Amino acid sequence: MSYWMMAIRPRTLPAAIGPILVGNVLAFYHQDFSALVAVASMVCAVLLQIGVNLANDYFDFKSGVDTDERLGPTRVTQQGLLAPGAVRNGMILSLAVATLIGQYLIFIGGWPIALLALFALAGALCYSGGPYPLASHGLGEIAAYVYFGLVAVVGCYFIQTGTTDASAWLLASAVGLLNAAIMLVNNTRDRTTDIKAGKHTLAVRLGLERSQLLYQMLIAAPYLMVTLGWLMGMLPGATVAACAVSIPMAKALAMEFASTEGAALNPLLGRTAKLTMIFSGLASGGLLLAL
Repeated sequence: MSYWMMAIRPRTLPAAIGPILVGNVLAFYHQDFSALVAVASMVCAVLLQIGVNLANDYFDFKSGVDTDERLGPTRVTQQGLLAPGAVRNGMILSLAVATLIGQYLIFIGGWPIALLALFALAGALCYSGGPYPLASHGLGEIAAYVYFGLVAVVGCYFIQTGTTDASAWLLASAVGLLNAAIMLVNNTRDRTTDIKAGKHTLAVRLGLERSQLLYQMLIAAPYLMVTLGWLMGMLPGATVAACAVSIPMAKALAMEFASTEGAALNPLLGRTAKLTMIFSGLASGGLLLAL
């Protein structure tokens, strides 16, 4: 079981949990909410994230991207801790159960959610696999922003309310940028080994210094966005005040990232994921306080 926990990578799950929390709480704030939809959307998102993690483990092993020089956490397939077929089957099971639960969400949300479900499933499979792996072509951060920001928050809000709202798009962008920052840390850490493997991530394309600058921008932008949302009357002041509590953590991460390379980025990867969860929780808490 411990090997499966390593494969699932629980520290990455805030990337899925945070945006779903925000989307559901925003719907509650707008007084259009179903607890069953909230639970189903959360479970579906977590299963999709697990499927992505297992797919990443399996496909990177099959393509030869993961080697003994890897700087990140242990990959169970590459290290021989789990058989490739078992990891592949775990990926299929996770995505299949997510699809099954998604049928209920499609029933509630209609054809737009059906299209988003297909889009999300394709993204899970194409992130590391397929003829054009997104992660290998500098699109990992964009995928994180789109899938774990826009699709997750706005899609969740749409299922709950049957419509979209400017505040949903704004919060989706804010959380999506933080999830993109998680991906950027991961790819910056692996920059040297990815170059050897011919994997052209955004960090490989930008180089170290510009990747460090981009990280600072990704971390700072969400706070500017929620402030803009308040100034434009889309978000309550309580949300801005609540999110501001995490600014010292964001500042510390930005400073640390600017002076850290290689395997030393592993702890910062987990703390960036934690910032995403904290920011999402604070934004959600601010909405609830404003009721």
